[in-house]
Amino acid sequence: MFTGIVEELGRVRALTRQEAGWRLEVEARRVLDGTEAGASVAVNGACLTVVARGEGWLGFDLAQETLAVTTLGALSPGDPVNLERPLRLGAPLGGHLVLGHVDGVGVVTTARQDGEGRTLGVAVSEDLRALVIPKGSVAVDGVSLTVAHPDPEGFVVALIPHTLRSTTLGSRKVGERVNLEMDVLGKYVRALLTGSGEGREALVRRGLLAEDGRGEP
Repeated sequence: MFTGIVEELGRVRALTRQEAGWRLEVEARRVLDGTEAGASVAVNGACLTVVARGEGWLGFDLAQETLAVTTLGALSPGDPVNLERPLRLGAPLGGHLVLGHVDGVGVVTTARQDGEGRTLGVAVSEDLRALVIPKGSVAVDGVSLTVAHPDPEGFVVALIPHTLRSTTLGSRKVGERVNLEMDVLGKYVRALLTGSGEGREALVRRGLLAEDGRGEP
């Protein structure tokens, strides 16, 4: 479990092909503290397991599923990446609950300067648009953000100067791809409302959901 508050910008040290997939090595400083083999670290929003550690770097294995649903396979040596260690029980929850389970890849559609800040428009797949709500939470490359407003293609977020300096979002350009994780609470609510089983049937019985599951009763 993470919060979407990036702890530091790491740098890709290497991305190499191995027999069972790919090995990603990332240079880091702050997140090295207390992070040993077997620990989890969010890299651009994807929860990865540390499989190797060296002087100033961490190594991760990327499975085919990870490569298929994230942008990590497109990284190159020298690229910056957002890094965050897991949330510790009792620690402040500064962002929102982020699982590190990427739902899909979005595409930056607009990038405009807004005073000292910046606004980004992000296009998302049709199946994720139902989870975009005004002032709702979304993680973009592992950064906890608030949806300023939805748009026909996805959503727009406003970035403050601190976020621009401290994360990869300060350098994102139109056409670049970003990892997306939608709000986990919204995902559970949608599953309850549109799925099958006792949860859906109970809502129908109480008159809170139409029998076809598509709208109000």
